[in-house]
Amino acid sequence: MTSAKSPLEVPPGAAGRRADLFVSEATGLSRAKVKRLFEEGAVRVDGRPARKGDLLKAGQRVEVAEGAADEGPALVPEPGAPLRVLHEDASLVFCDKPSGRPSHPLQPGETGTVANALVSRYPECAAASDDPREGGLCHRLDIGTSGVLLAARTRAAWEAMRAAFSGDGADKRYWAAVTGPLADEGEIDLPLRHHKDRVEPAVDGAGARPARSDFRVLARSGDAALVEVRIHTGVLHQVRAHLAAVGAPVLGDAAYGGRPLPSLGRLFLHARSLEVTHPSSRRKLRVESPLPEELEAALGALGLKVPVA
Repeated sequence: MTSAKSPLEVPPGAAGRRADLFVSEATGLSRAKVKRLFEEGAVRVDGRPARKGDLLKAGQRVEVAEGAADEGPALVPEPGAPLRVLHEDASLVFCDKPSGRPSHPLQPGETGTVANALVSRYPECAAASDDPREGGLCHRLDIGTSGVLLAARTRAAWEAMRAAFSGDGADKRYWAAVTGPLADEGEIDLPLRHHKDRVEPAVDGAGARPARSDFRVLARSGDAALVEVRIHTGVLHQVRAHLAAVGAPVLGDAAYGGRPLPSLGRLFLHARSLEVTHPSSRRKLRVESPLPEELEAALGALGLKVPVA
């Protein structure tokens, strides 16, 4: 990291402004670069590392480390890296993300992610998203979650899909195995806020993001159930946090109180299907991901049957 630029003093008119928006406007840096600055700890407010969502006060001093958001190495293609494609056309690529594999790198030059494999097979994806490291991905899945992941091959398609995901324009459905009392179906409308490395319910709404999910039970056996969850918003860990909040945590999800499944070695959460309006044809496009073998085996051990379509 190179030497810091002169500190920026927050004027009275910027009081209450988010730190990332203030930095972007004051420096002229792109959203992708500003995001990277905060990820790298290169922004300080009154000498302390800042988070992008921090609200500023008049008179505070904001320091931005010069050079910290330089482009650095481009997203590294990985020829031969496994990539299971569920659907592709001139605008979009739907792939099948395995559990244990990150969606995209957090640092320049990082490898071993879905995005590395994507740009190896579809080089144009790297130029589709604001941040080249995202490899055109329109959303992301937790490392431990498997299932449908969508990438765009053009900037126009990426912008259309990002708009869909930021609203309710993408039908995202997950399958989860849970334990605990749960109605046959219902809605969970509970704001969530970040707390360290997880999210938690915020009944008072303070510092929280709106989060809404619908669920229906597909199969039951004893105290276990296979549940389909549709999320209408895109908050980090939303499915996991919402199910835990109603007393039915995901099996294998220790972070949210889920019962361990030693034979599985992962949490039972799978992005089963994704439906969007295609940016070119304007027709509905639905893509499904088959349940991985290890999850099918876990269902069998629990006495749960996969529903027949």
